[in-house]
Amino acid sequence: MSDQAFGIALTILGAALAAGLAGIGSAIGIGYPARASAGVLAEDPGKFGSTFLLVVLPGTQGFYGFVAAFLIIGKVSQVSTMMQGMQFLFAALPVGLVGLISAIHQGKVGAAGINLVAKRPKEVIKGVILAAMVETYAVLGLLISFFLINAVNLT
Repeated sequence: MSDQAFGIALTILGAALAAGLAGIGSAIGIGYPARASAGVLAEDPGKFGSTFLLVVLPGTQGFYGFVAAFLIIGKVSQVSTMMQGMQFLFAALPVGLVGLISAIHQGKVGAAGINLVAKRPKEVIKGVILAAMVETYAVLGLLISFFLINAVNLT
């Protein structure tokens, strides 16, 4: 395998990890509040609007991973060395790993927020704010990946 082909393979692996890890985290993370929401909605279907945002919040990490993967894929045709591919692989890790972990924890916080809504429906915004605090780190992971992707020298 040539140096360029290996670099392209590493770049594609990086894109796959960015989208895959963050997507897995989102899928797991959404599961926690979705289960809690189903229990609350069984008792009071009118609380759907209050629980919906807490259920979907952990899904944003999957979108962040997709954005990073999209940026990396756009550079595949410019990769000419193994080192460039390795740089893209490492650039994908912040959004992938932080997305994986933060989505799961955000889902757990969202589930707790849904329990709050079940007992005190008017306090929904407090649950959303607590879940959004976890989001901060997912955004930071995306930003670091973005900066690293754009720092790869393709000349």
